[in-house]
Amino acid sequence: MKKIVIFASGSGTNAENIIKYFKNTTTASVVSVFTNNPNAKVIERAKNFQIPTEIFSKEELYSGNVLQKLNAIQPDLIVLAGFLLKFPESIVESYSNSIINIHPALLPKYGGKGMYGMNVHKSVVENKEKETGISIHYVNENYDEGSIIFQKKVTVLITDTPEVVAEKIHELEQKYFPSVVEDILNKK
Repeated sequence: MKKIVIFASGSGTNAENIIKYFKNTTTASVVSVFTNNPNAKVIERAKNFQIPTEIFSKEELYSGNVLQKLNAIQPDLIVLAGFLLKFPESIVESYSNSIINIHPALLPKYGGKGMYGMNVHKSVVENKEKETGISIHYVNENYDEGSIIFQKKVTVLITDTPEVVAEKIHELEQKYFPSVVEDILNKK
């Protein structure tokens, strides 16, 4: 059974979706959820499924403390699901091609520092994009610049608000993220 560790900073809907997806499979299981936000709803979601959580500070992430905890677990895949801090090079190097992220736009558009959540959706609407989507990519030392694994598009209507775009993106994330994770694990 392969081991997945999820990193999340917020509500954790994608984390919960992945936990549920693998709950009754023999492929893999989510063995831990890591968060830098002691008030993140993802903690409660993980506890509902008896998944251990690790709460850490930004300093612990960059000092090597989090890497030590990951090395103790030896995950096959690290999944960033709404994790907002930049991953340190020490972790990226130690788990090369074993860290993925989901981004709420069609990279390389609307990626980079500060481009997450509603910031992305507002930019898509303000720039009158005709389509947007999700990108699942490997994590490297730069924000949103790793090799793209999977993209799925959705139409943006002229009447769509950032909130409507957010709903469309959330539907894509819920539908495709767990199966893409499974496909990656099946190739390991």
